Amino acid sequence: MTSPSRPHAPAEALSRALDDGQTDKRLEVLRRIAGGVSISQAARDAGISYKAAWQAIDTLSNLCGRQLVTRTVGGAGGGGATVTPEGRELLALADALAQARAQVLARFAGRWPARAGGLGLRTSMRNQLPCEVQAGEPATPDDPMVMIRLRTAGGALLAASVTRESADLLALQPGSPALVLCKATAVQVQTGALPAAGDATRGAAVNRLAGRIDRIARGQQRDEVVLALDGGGQWVGFAPHPFTARRGQRAWAGMDMAALVVARGD
Repeated sequence: MTSPSRPHAPAEALSRALDDGQTDKRLEVLRRIAGGVSISQAARDAGISYKAAWQAIDTLSNLCGRQLVTRTVGGAGGGGATVTPEGRELLALADALAQARAQVLARFAGRWPARAGGLGLRTSMRNQLPCEVQAGEPATPDDPMVMIRLRTAGGALLAASVTRESADLLALQPGSPALVLCKATAVQVQTGALPAAGDATRGAAVNRLAGRIDRIARGQQRDEVVLALDGGGQWVGFAPHPFTARRGQRAWAGMDMAALVVARGD
């Protein structure tokens, strides 16, 4: 049986869904279901797994705070799915925003870098760095996690661990742009020689970003340090108090692979 649909989602709820980094794959699944195909067929058409397709619908529904798809169970056809009025409203808003975005980007073509597409992403994570996906592979054939390798503008290599479904939904393919995010509290800043990357398969602190100290904010137990990274951009982390380094001195930031979040904002 179908679940009753709630009143139309408010604009701010729809906006939350569309602000969720890169929603193209999620919206594609929803759009295909609205076109009359099953979720399994929508998944095949979008080039993702059936599980990832349901994750797409669940994520959008959670962000909207409304049910976007109703499910029917059993019957001669084995059940199906129908997009609710709120789901169709989200698709209409996505189309309108895409048209408006294209018009704005056309006005400023050539004046801003392509990575400025991430400006619409709002998060408490202060560390946000445009990168390019280099590769993605699971540790073992049946591992549900995928290790995504990325390269920064300065040539540093980073590794992040995401689920297979997330990698599919974000279309994390070699050569695609991505945004790497990390909480400042998960970053440790140190001086001295940059250590070796280590073994990424063990999930150790393999990620290192080098640069020069730009600012230091003193605290009682730890000091906040802002690094101006090689190749551009800044990265914020912490060091035990008192951090005796000076502004302009070489330093590096280290963080675990599990601390990095990968987003798409293009």
